[in-house]
Amino acid sequence: MSERQLTGLAGRVDARLPHPEDFRSGLRGPRTTARLGGWLGIAFGVCFVTGLYSHYLQHPSPWVPLLTGPARLYQVTQGLHVAAGTAAVPLLLVKLWSVFPRFFQRPSAAPRRLLLDLLEKGSIALLVGSAVFQLVTGLANSAQWYPWSFDFISAHFALAWVAVGSVALHVAVKLPVVREAWGAPVETRPAAPGGLSRRALLRTTWLSAAVAALTTTSVGIPGVRRLAVLAVRSGDGPQGVPINRSAIGADVVDLLHDPAWRLTVTGPAGAVELTLDDLRAMPQTEAVLPIACVEGWSAGGTWGGVRVRELVALVGGGTDRDVAFTSLQPRGGYRTSTLPAAWVGLDDSLVALTLAGEPLHPDHGFPCRLIAPARPGVLQTKWLSQVDVVPA
Repeated sequence: MSERQLTGLAGRVDARLPHPEDFRSGLRGPRTTARLGGWLGIAFGVCFVTGLYSHYLQHPSPWVPLLTGPARLYQVTQGLHVAAGTAAVPLLLVKLWSVFPRFFQRPSAAPRRLLLDLLEKGSIALLVGSAVFQLVTGLANSAQWYPWSFDFISAHFALAWVAVGSVALHVAVKLPVVREAWGAPVETRPAAPGGLSRRALLRTTWLSAAVAALTTTSVGIPGVRRLAVLAVRSGDGPQGVPINRSAIGADVVDLLHDPAWRLTVTGPAGAVELTLDDLRAMPQTEAVLPIACVEGWSAGGTWGGVRVRELVALVGGGTDRDVAFTSLQPRGGYRTSTLPAAWVGLDDSLVALTLAGEPLHPDHGFPCRLIAPARPGVLQTKWLSQVDVVPA
């Protein structure tokens, strides 16, 4: 194809694509974008910090300090994580609408300026792509819907760093524009006759974000639970506490009432096998603790059972060792969990036998389960078969 033909083709393509000037809404512009970007940055910051905390609770690292209390700590942090992520959806959509015309801005013909334009557009593509990925996969995880083949946890963790790094880079590049935009007042008059003002648009967006968060995450808040119409859990369940996985789903129904069931406890002094009656004969403790899941829902209950430290003391275990818990379920990524030593000595770290004064429902882990404060629900292992003091 000749140079003349290429020039003609480029001209025809350019004529068919919109120009920034074709978008005439007076609501778009730096003043709208900067304010939406500020709130979106706060939402992403909350998601990032609380998400890191959740990740390191599930995958501990010796250089990351973790708190063992208060008991509802994870309930609060993960609730904030899901609420902020949900609120970010309308904020991101309106922010993308506000900058949409800029996507059609033609790059400069000057080589240096062209390179800068391409780098800027590449960084924006990375920012938008990682942000959309985080929000879409995060909401899908909240609904326990996984239409992909990759590992959600590792991908979500890795892209969180990409998203936050992209946000930081974008803010640094656009800081002069942001400062100027924040210094300008927000119009209260409609941009067009009968239309919205810029202030009304921003308030509507903020209200939409608040409604999205409330209707998704308020299932655990007394008094407003009925407003959680978008929540994946109703707040109801066996013994008043919802569940993620049932005994049928875990394929343990036939094992729960087996007369041969024993809880095997191993440690430095050997091993013991305990029947359910043996566990009930040990000193019992009650604790009010929440089940707080990574999907954002939570519910509290009064649990009764044997303190972990008293159980491992039977085999010479102390509070200076981690303790591993294994479930009867034959498979699953959370079939086993490790309770760090910092939790082992707590009064309310229990091998629970009861909930609300009644024996555990099969869906809550009968004959016994782990329950400890300030930990994700996926680590509160149900249907226990074995407890092992981890060697030093």
